[in-house]
Amino acid sequence: MADTKIRVRPNGPFLVEGPFTLTDSEGNEFPLDADKPAFALCRCGASKNRPFCDGAHKSCGFESDERAG
Repeated sequence: MADTKIRVRPNGPFLVEGPFTLTDSEGNEFPLDADKPAFALCRCGASKNRPFCDGAHKSCGFESDERAG
């Protein structure tokens, strides 16, 4: 089983738990605090802190709740 888990939050971000690296389109790594247990990645596109979630999905009307299977 992988040490990294990605959960889809209803009408919200992707929640990434466990060790991972996040790179931009040029291969540059975003700085991540290794002591932080999880990171929320924006799915709505309205965050002012992209690629990270800042809670903007709550007021921009974003709706998405994909289900596996």
